[in-house]
Amino acid sequence: MTTVTLNGKIVHTSKLPPAIGSKAPDFSLIDEDLKEVSLKTFPGKRKLLYCVPSLDTNVCSISSKKLNDALQNHPEIVALIISADLPFAQKRICGQENMHNVKTLSMMRSKDFAKEYGTFILDGPLAGLSARALFVLDKDDTIIYEELVPEITQEPNYEHALKALSLLHN
Repeated sequence: MTTVTLNGKIVHTSKLPPAIGSKAPDFSLIDEDLKEVSLKTFPGKRKLLYCVPSLDTNVCSISSKKLNDALQNHPEIVALIISADLPFAQKRICGQENMHNVKTLSMMRSKDFAKEYGTFILDGPLAGLSARALFVLDKDDTIIYEELVPEITQEPNYEHALKALSLLHN
């Protein structure tokens, strides 16, 4: 178990996130077509996994849009936005925000992803959702960057994640 804050109040998450250098845990999440998706769906691709409580909140929507825009010219990178929202809501929000460079995945059938990645919120008003976190995986699904954002209402460190993806230099 570890802690983050929500508006300055401590909340607990399921466990520490997987360490840099470790193999990313596989998962089963649901895409916009209600099909199961796993890491194996994207073999040989670098991946950015962005975990958010709900795309239907201001910070989650803004930060997802920033990542979408940053990856606009990088189709070789798979950007997955993961939340507990239903796929219908995810699709609506992405359409409204013109986000076409990211794929949304839902934890609607299982919270195992958040539990395995250490983002599952155990208590407080957002219990049962995912804390905000970023993971960057290389082509072999090894974690090369991870950030469990310490305050859920804040945006992640885009610069560090994009450097890990080799999109920024120095």
